[in-house]
Amino acid sequence: MAKKKAFALRINEEMLKTIEKWAADEFRSTNGQIEWMLQKSLKEAKREAKKKTD
Repeated sequence: MAKKKAFALRINEEMLKTIEKWAADEFRSTNGQIEWMLQKSLKEAKREAKKKTD
């Protein structure tokens, strides 16, 4: 499993409320929703991190 790193995120209050609602609709945590959104954006931009092979 990939190591996770915590960091502070400043975000517009209305945007956060929208993400929280979307997360609830998808049965995800707000953090999980933001990670999912970022991963989707990286994939669409063809900028996904290379997966390490064990």
